Amino acid sequence: MILRDNPVLIRELLVNLRSNRSFVLLLVYVSFLGVVVYFAWPAAGQLVSADLAQRLFDMFFLGQFFLVALVAPSFAAGSITGEKERKTYEMLLASPLRPTSILVGKLLSSLTYLVMLILASLPLMILCFLLGGILLSEIARAYLILILAAGTFGLLSLACSSYFSRTSSALVVSYLVILPLAVTCVVLTRTREVALRDFVSIAVLPPWCLAIWAVVILLVNRRLLRPPDVGSEGKDVVDEEQEMKYAIGVVIDRDLFPDKLFAPAKRTDLMPDGTNPVLDKELRSEIFSQGTLMLRVVIQVSMLLSIPLMAALLFLRPENAGYYVSYVLTFNLLVGPVFSAGSITQERERQTLNLLLTTLLTPGKIVFAKLVAALRVSTVLTFLLTEQLLLAYLLIPELRDRIWTLGVFLLIIATTCLATSTIGLLCSAFSRKTSVAMVMTYMVLLILFVGPVGVRKYLEGFGNLSYEKIEALTVTSPYSAAFSIPMRPSQLSMPSVGDAAAVSLQPTLIPGIGLPVWAAFLILYPFLCLILNGVTYVAFRYRWWKAGG
Repeated sequence: MILRDNPVLIRELLVNLRSNRSFVLLLVYVSFLGVVVYFAWPAAGQLVSADLAQRLFDMFFLGQFFLVALVAPSFAAGSITGEKERKTYEMLLASPLRPTSILVGKLLSSLTYLVMLILASLPLMILCFLLGGILLSEIARAYLILILAAGTFGLLSLACSSYFSRTSSALVVSYLVILPLAVTCVVLTRTREVALRDFVSIAVLPPWCLAIWAVVILLVNRRLLRPPDVGSEGKDVVDEEQEMKYAIGVVIDRDLFPDKLFAPAKRTDLMPDGTNPVLDKELRSEIFSQGTLMLRVVIQVSMLLSIPLMAALLFLRPENAGYYVSYVLTFNLLVGPVFSAGSITQERERQTLNLLLTTLLTPGKIVFAKLVAALRVSTVLTFLLTEQLLLAYLLIPELRDRIWTLGVFLLIIATTCLATSTIGLLCSAFSRKTSVAMVMTYMVLLILFVGPVGVRKYLEGFGNLSYEKIEALTVTSPYSAAFSIPMRPSQLSMPSVGDAAAVSLQPTLIPGIGLPVWAAFLILYPFLCLILNGVTYVAFRYRWWKAGG
């Protein structure tokens, strides 16, 4: 009954796997990996080195691992909250299905397509084995880690989906939990010490993952068996004044700065003439359900993670400020699409899109309101993590001497916030479901932000390519832009191609335009975002025109 005749699993698989987008995405994914192998494959008569195969294998593994970390929550975090938002949660719990059947059906339906993407790359990974320098045991270990990571991240996201009433809440908390786990797993499994790597991959990760599975399944089963969030459509009245009396940690006051930027008080008077009603509604709507509890959790967890990173990357080694900025960029990469990728698809899912399109508002005002609302929340939450960066520049003399780099870092972060919100809104305009828009957004961001870093790491081993040409390929990545800022005044000579530590801090001019990577990034993305917003406007205007016809 749990697997063979599970109606939840059968229904979800039929809906998700029979769509044309599933086959197209699988084709694009495998084609992309095939193109990478084709260009990396040595020519006839060329000497094949074991280092070539190892770099290609590492790039495949890390790319797929971060794909799992990004995509698994977007599939699983909305599996139960989607039922709550569609008002079908209570009917599901009242059915004859056991909680275990519901849990297994939701989990497998969420992760089946992701596992298909992982297994589809296995033939291409075997080609890396044919180059030599890689053992079959290494390939088997890599796929074991990927499957364990997919199951663990999916279960954790499913648990968040069962505890919260909105998909945005479940997604944000899922990423905050999964991010440190993913980084720890990569550090332990990609260490150069072979004995430690084998011990962690074989003896540590499987039992720990199974233990996490058992605990999470027990908690979710208990919550589904005795749900505390049903009755009166699961809506509990929250008295914010009473909540603030017992709030621990951050206290949010909706009438004070900067709290009113991301959680403004609800309007109690009439809107002035000329006000954009969509913008006013989006700005003053509840970002998360249940008062300000979820906002406080997100802020406190992200700030808690930033404290050890601040001590290790800013105060102990100030020249590693780019690594802390990368943490801030990663936070926005994970959180930004949560607020933008569902801006238009949620209107369709709530069946209010046609009503919105038939109002007197122009498509331009609607798209602008959706973009500003999503950008406002993600930018404020992201810039809350820059307080540690400002503190370091005030207290550390080495950083005060290069105060101009602080402004460049902040501009890179702001530009990244604009890019994630713009791409999320674009994917939302072309999708019918929030989950599909979320996956599309993360795939595009993975290609633009993380992909160039992996390509650079792979190409650094080729002696016939100059470092300047390699860096020119990374102008779309904010990570490369952050690391291209010179943090040591003594770095005047060009490093060797293989010196990764010096390369990450060395200013490099892109051939042809004579600009460093960070300057090219700051010039490129405003124009790119303007073009993407224009495409979003055209797509939304087409739907508006069809609704009017």
